Amino acid sequence: METSAITVGIIGGTGDLGAGLARRLARAGFKVIIGSRNENGAQGAAEALKNLGETSGWGALQVSGANNPEAAIAADLVFVTVPFSAHGATLDSIHEAVQGKVVVDVTVPLVPPKVARVQLPEGGSAGQLAQAALGDNVRVVSAMQNVAAAHLNSDDMIDCDVLVTGNNKEARQQVIDILQVIEVRGFHAGMINNAAAAEALTSILININKQYKTHAGIRITGV
Repeated sequence: METSAITVGIIGGTGDLGAGLARRLARAGFKVIIGSRNENGAQGAAEALKNLGETSGWGALQVSGANNPEAAIAADLVFVTVPFSAHGATLDSIHEAVQGKVVVDVTVPLVPPKVARVQLPEGGSAGQLAQAALGDNVRVVSAMQNVAAAHLNSDDMIDCDVLVTGNNKEARQQVIDILQVIEVRGFHAGMINNAAAAEALTSILININKQYKTHAGIRITGV
């Protein structure tokens, strides 16, 4: 994969999870646009990541910042990494910009303060809500809900796997291929309805993390 030929937009890219994804993707050579409701915040996060690349010896990272709609327009593929409370409004703001594209929804329907309790939305899952909101012309893929932001923001190998769901198998494979570049194993896990399973696992992992003082993930065995 020629990573420098692919522009990835990270919607909500100033949060811990979005920042970690931006870091991993930029270091792998992708062009990354960090999106935020606050354009100045996005640009500041982009500059900080470029500075980190220089001081860490990674070379010149191709990173820029923009507001969410502009990041979505300029990107070939978009990750949505916002809290569930901002999910609907964020999807509305990028609706036109992502038509015809692959959108990777990383959102987990956590409802504070009881984030360690599974609370799936009436629509079934955040992934299903995203597909319904964006329409059939957008290939929504749900992934990365079970990877802790702490792993993404470190220099260590990510010792967990990713369940990748979505109604379009080619779009799922494209996401799996991108994850492979950042040394994360992704697995086809079926249609977007199955996103509910990965999203629910996040609350279970939060429980495990609290109990064992760690950042647990999942592994697929026997493959």
